[in-house]
Amino acid sequence: MNMIERTGLALLHRFDPETAHGLSLRALRAGLVPLPGPITSPRLAMQLAGLDLANPIGLAAGYDKNAVALPQLMRSGFGFLEVGAATPRPQEGNPRPRLWRLTEDNAAINRFGFNNEGMEPITTRLAAKPAGIPVGLNLGANKDSADRAADFATVLRHAGPHIDFATVNVSSPNTEKLRDLQGKEALSALLAGVIDTRNGLPRRIPVFLKIAPDLSAAELEEIAEVALDAGIDGLIATNTTLSRDGLKSADRGQQGGLSGQPLFEKSTRVLAQMFRLTQGKLPLIGVGGVSTAEQAYEKIRAGASAVQLYTAMVYGGLSLAAEIARGLDALLARDGFGSVSQAVGTGRDKWL
Repeated sequence: MNMIERTGLALLHRFDPETAHGLSLRALRAGLVPLPGPITSPRLAMQLAGLDLANPIGLAAGYDKNAVALPQLMRSGFGFLEVGAATPRPQEGNPRPRLWRLTEDNAAINRFGFNNEGMEPITTRLAAKPAGIPVGLNLGANKDSADRAADFATVLRHAGPHIDFATVNVSSPNTEKLRDLQGKEALSALLAGVIDTRNGLPRRIPVFLKIAPDLSAAELEEIAEVALDAGIDGLIATNTTLSRDGLKSADRGQQGGLSGQPLFEKSTRVLAQMFRLTQGKLPLIGVGGVSTAEQAYEKIRAGASAVQLYTAMVYGGLSLAAEIARGLDALLARDGFGSVSQAVGTGRDKWL
């Protein structure tokens, strides 16, 4: 991180977190943030569920909910982007305040509740995005929907022709009873509808399922079974957690999902378990507490084919994506790996 970015972050941290979030997107769109362009190497370049990635470092859903800064984010050093979550109809989400920085813990708590402008304007922006790295959409359901499972297919049907992958998000803790859709029967039915919709799109795109970190061993086994049977293309492990273990910050008691550094071990353990349960048959994307190249490498060695980050940028800035990609390349070279795929799962036993 250079001095300009460090100064900008310090300035943003004088504002409440949600205002700072919006200002960071404005600064990005205004050209005030240096953009390094694609970061790649023969070791970093890879395929993920048929997607060609310059590197395995992705932006997690939640930062650019409404797909307003795609051209800039595509040049920020990431190998792929995920925007959203998008719901069929616009949704205000939960009342503010609904986002807290936990600075002492390098973490955040949010209870946004799928606030977004709805699939119509988001799809319009996705349709106008420039060529470049893969861009996917996190699919969500409206809080007051009569059929939440159908909402996921509705968003995919509308936006599908303009995205490179889709993520089914039934693991957010901030929409009441949404996580109930992770149950075996409900999840099977939901995924069947989504896969049917995907199969009717003009071109086939990968569909990923994002899971929670707070699942029991039995629940993980059920999800692995459903995922393998449903024909999805991969799993994202994990979303935010309801756990508050070991936190120091004053706002640690706020309701919502915890993200950032305290989630690293919990989410990596779930990742390794899913790698074992799926026997490496589905690519996994590791997310939760990634803030360094070493942590990205740890996720990969636990079973991830790629990783995502978001909360770490609150403390490390947007340049973190390029820093992690370059650092990961060096770690792979140090250990004699010629590609990311050679390293996937080589350290999983540590987490089981």
